[in-house]
Amino acid sequence: METDLLVELFEKVRDGALCPEDAAREAAALSTRPVEHFARLDAERLRRTGIPEAVFAEGKTAAECARLAQELDRLGQPVLVTRLEASKASAVLEAVPDGRYHERARLFAKARGKDPRSLRGPVAVVCAGTSDLPYAEEAALTVETLGQPVERLYDVGVAGLHRLLESAPALRRAGVCVVAAGMEGALPTVVGGLVDVPVVAVPTPVGYGASRGGLAALLAMLSSCAPNVTVVNIGNGFGAGVVAALANRLERKQG
Repeated sequence: METDLLVELFEKVRDGALCPEDAAREAAALSTRPVEHFARLDAERLRRTGIPEAVFAEGKTAAECARLAQELDRLGQPVLVTRLEASKASAVLEAVPDGRYHERARLFAKARGKDPRSLRGPVAVVCAGTSDLPYAEEAALTVETLGQPVERLYDVGVAGLHRLLESAPALRRAGVCVVAAGMEGALPTVVGGLVDVPVVAVPTPVGYGASRGGLAALLAMLSSCAPNVTVVNIGNGFGAGVVAALANRLERKQG
């Protein structure tokens, strides 16, 4: 919210030129930033929720993605453009040249430094197989853009359980775990049985015919017998990263 405009509203109320109710409505409007004719950015989301507004690139033109990213950058906020295809990335890079495009994750990101709040530990981002990497990386890069550390543990699916068990010390260092898996979606439940922290499960649309584009993994994760497992929608690495970052801001209890 623009401080100068807010002070002006206060002065109008003080001088009797504006009633408090109208001032409150105008103050609320200051949190919305119209961007040309096609969008209205929620400029106060970062202050209100701790998570900046992100740009979902699907269905938007390259110019629209670039303009929105530019405005977020101008506001001094972290910039996240999700599901950004390579064909649109150059326009966004031109608008925010000090950001970075990650092709595998289809994500453009510009961070704003480390999170100053007390953190439980690094966020462990775990994926079952290499085919799940786009969704795991979307989560990992989201967490990093929000200023938190990430430990990546990749290709540790249950078909070779020894690989996951070798990573158990790293899992136990984590404050939160994000686990991406397709096929039968068993990995989050196994991870949930090894750690004493929240596990955010990401079902991925990876697998043969009966996997139904991630539906089998989604249903398996929703049916998990590990009570510390919660689930986001199919392929939603961005949402998992946001939830993990929020949860990781809570201090671990001592004792």
